[in-house]
Amino acid sequence: MATKHLQPLGSKAKRLYVKIMFQVMGRALQAVSEVDDEVCNEAYPLPTGFLFQMMVMPRGASLLIEHVGDGRFKYHSGEAPRPIDLAIKFKHLEHAFLVLSFQEKTSVAFANDRMLVDGDISYAVRMTRILNRLEAFILPKLVAKRAVKEYPPNLQLLEKLISAARIYLKVATHFIKTARAS
Repeated sequence: MATKHLQPLGSKAKRLYVKIMFQVMGRALQAVSEVDDEVCNEAYPLPTGFLFQMMVMPRGASLLIEHVGDGRFKYHSGEAPRPIDLAIKFKHLEHAFLVLSFQEKTSVAFANDRMLVDGDISYAVRMTRILNRLEAFILPKLVAKRAVKEYPPNLQLLEKLISAARIYLKVATHFIKTARAS
């Protein structure tokens, strides 16, 4: 009987976790594009105005970023201003939770048919490399190795710590600006 009442609570907690993680990831993608040259170089070929969305189907939590040019991203907290160019869609909340709680790599989730890509596959590969680079910076190495396909072999501890601090500072600043504007 107690299990029956805990199940909706667990589902609500996962939904909230995924929603918060998408907000953090969106802001962190904006921040890493301002901090890391490799991310800028990877994002540079994307068309200006390119919209990327990661979401839980059918109308669950999502993150939305726009390539504003020169390899830089801007996080959008609301609705898309125009049609999405690339969407990575998790088929179920549980699938998103597995990836966003770093229990399953994105590449494994895709191989297990837990997500869909709607848009150009080459852009999806590019965005996945950017997400992997971000995770390598902001997660402890042990966790990042579980989250990304391949941990960057040339990422030194000092570079990781400085970049992570800069990214987290920008994310916190963005959250504060958003809270003040509300």
